[in-house]
Amino acid sequence: MSRDASIELDFGDDTYTFRLAWGELVKVQEACNAGPYVVLQRLYSQTWEMNDIREVIRWGLIGGGLEPAKALKLVKDFVEARPPVESIIYAQAVLSAGLMGAPEESLGKTEAASPAESELTTSPTES
Repeated sequence: MSRDASIELDFGDDTYTFRLAWGELVKVQEACNAGPYVVLQRLYSQTWEMNDIREVIRWGLIGGGLEPAKALKLVKDFVEARPPVESIIYAQAVLSAGLMGAPEESLGKTEAASPAESELTTSPTES
């Protein structure tokens, strides 16, 4: 099973699922004229631009399953109508989850191997 990279956050008027998969990351990149990791670095280093916050949240909502018109309305109501610094933490969390996985995901970990599977890690030529 591949990692989902989604995150649920209390945002605006409800709890929403945000997800930045490959396609949404490309849209963020195009809207911000910078690669996703550069945008993330700007968000954390306080060198962000307005679109860094807005587009990460908007595309995260769309990637999380919200229809584009509703996502745009939420962004207008709860990002554009508020001071930008109120939304930075959301943008940081959404983009971090998209690039590195959500905090509750076990990145690179699978279920514990059964004893029979773990025995296969030794070479058949070893005695």
